[in-house]
Amino acid sequence: MSIKLYAIAAALLGLTACQSTIETQPQDIALQGSWHIEVVTQKPVIDYSPAQLTFAPDGKLTGNNSCNNFFGQYSIDGNKITLTPAGSTMKACVDALMDQERRVMAAMPEVATGELAKGKLLLKDAAGNTQLILSKI
Repeated sequence: MSIKLYAIAAALLGLTACQSTIETQPQDIALQGSWHIEVVTQKPVIDYSPAQLTFAPDGKLTGNNSCNNFFGQYSIDGNKITLTPAGSTMKACVDALMDQERRVMAAMPEVATGELAKGKLLLKDAAGNTQLILSKI
């Protein structure tokens, strides 16, 4: 081999050694707006259930947990999501809706991450278990 070939090979090797990888931060999921709750802890919601979450631009979380309206806060950082329900109305409904309401309220604080898949928002706990499946209204 010639010295010229060695020089070219050394130059290419040197250039690849200088390359750096760009770390990209995961982009926030577009949560803002209203989402219909379709599944809670692996159980589909009751047909025509009013269960929904609404994410306001200022971090306020409101919605209907199947029977009652609720309010609270949310935060998002990349795919990390925290839902913090703070209070709700206290009307009584049929047992099936009351049970679904309890599951919705128990699932929200468990949410740790979110991902969009096939037009659905999957909210998962720290272990990766899906707590809520939502569709945009």
